Amino acid sequence: QVQLVESGGGLVQPGGSLRLSCAASGSIFSISGMAWYRQAPGKQRELVAVISSSGITNYADSLKGRFTIIRDNYKNTVALQMNRLKAEDTAVYYCHDLRGGSWGQGTQVAVSS
Repeated sequence: QVQLVESGGGLVQPGGSLRLSCAASGSIFSISGMAWYRQAPGKQRELVAVISSSGITNYADSLKGRFTIIRDNYKNTVALQMNRLKAEDTAVYYCHDLRGGSWGQGTQVAVSS
């Protein structure tokens, strides 16, 4: 089973950018679809972005144009580049292995002035 560790969260001002990273262990990473989810306080976890093993991407409609999901199969990483951040992007962001079902521990993103 793939193990996932997220990093890169923090506090950022509205309009700023952050890049989250998810490091995956295991040799099957390259054949796994990967996703980023987020969960805001008091809300259900929601899908942010998906990337297939071949690099095809899909995004939540409300985030298209601001967020980009990227994978590096040589480094076993999947990143989430977040631009023009808004207060409503504040959440814990989770990396998820769609094939094996693993979740990371989450990384906190707070957008506030």
